[in-house]
Amino acid sequence: MKVGLVYDPIYLRHDTGHHVENAERLSAVIDHLEGAGLKERLKPIEPRAASAKELLLVHQRQYISYIQGVAQRGGGWLDADTVVSADSYQVAAYAAGGVIRAVEQVLAGEVTSAFALVRPPGHHATWRRAMGFCLFNNVAIAAKYAVNNCGLESVLIIDFDVHHGNGTQEAFYSDPGVLYVSTHQYPHYPGTGGIDETGSRMARGTTLNIPLPAGCGDIEYLRVFKKIVVPAARRFKPQLILVSAGYDAHWADGLSMMQLTVAGFARMVAIIKELAQELCHGYLVFALEGGYELTVLASSVAATLNVLRDSDEVDDPLGESPRRFGAPDIEGLVRAIKEIHNLA
Repeated sequence: MKVGLVYDPIYLRHDTGHHVENAERLSAVIDHLEGAGLKERLKPIEPRAASAKELLLVHQRQYISYIQGVAQRGGGWLDADTVVSADSYQVAAYAAGGVIRAVEQVLAGEVTSAFALVRPPGHHATWRRAMGFCLFNNVAIAAKYAVNNCGLESVLIIDFDVHHGNGTQEAFYSDPGVLYVSTHQYPHYPGTGGIDETGSRMARGTTLNIPLPAGCGDIEYLRVFKKIVVPAARRFKPQLILVSAGYDAHWADGLSMMQLTVAGFARMVAIIKELAQELCHGYLVFALEGGYELTVLASSVAATLNVLRDSDEVDDPLGESPRRFGAPDIEGLVRAIKEIHNLA
């Protein structure tokens, strides 16, 4: 059985011009996958548009109508970071629907796992606001869909984008059925994601933020995965793992000050895959979020797919950062998070 890939040229029609989040991101990934002979080894999953009912699982009706209206008027800037074009509403609906389709295919046993190569990204989109390049919250919508339509009671979302997924956190802050775990540079955009943000009421403890200082690389990320993410996941016992896969914590990405490598991303993916196999029959879906250095993005997505395919092939064209002079000390942070969340 093959790993599934959600992709369609419709995702290139979200026209952002010279914005850093542009169609070249997906074109670069597809070109790389085809050139490496990897795309043909994957099972294509045809996306569909998320319905209005599905978008309403996370977003306010007036907000959905607002995005649709802006697109119908030809588009425009929603804030200093986020732009809409004439086709953006349809494309964003297909992004959310693409992740839903990946979830359906994985849970039905049609693929072993899946990667949704979609845009626009989603994890900053709140119930009533577009921000951080995001229109609809693709992963949050898919998680709600899995619970409402697929009979699941527990979903784990792991977000390793360099920016905190404030929209995803907001969607599940009072929902004990979803564990949201985020590794992110802190302080950094959007300013949320402190260790004291842990969920509310019955969901206290099901938001787990790992706010890392600038300069963290493979060693630090792998340490927090092993010491925090793994025991938290095992205690939660999810029936499905969704991953907001942002590759902007790489040292060459201009939107962060982290030091991860492509090989580091591959190791994190391997840990997540092992968790899925141990805890939830391997049910695992990745959805693209950030990542803006095209060579890094293409290589990192390919490395992720190879790990999912049980291949140890990792092409890391840029290697280690030439600027890494000293690693930040995160031991105090790790201890504090473990204490707050009562992790052994």
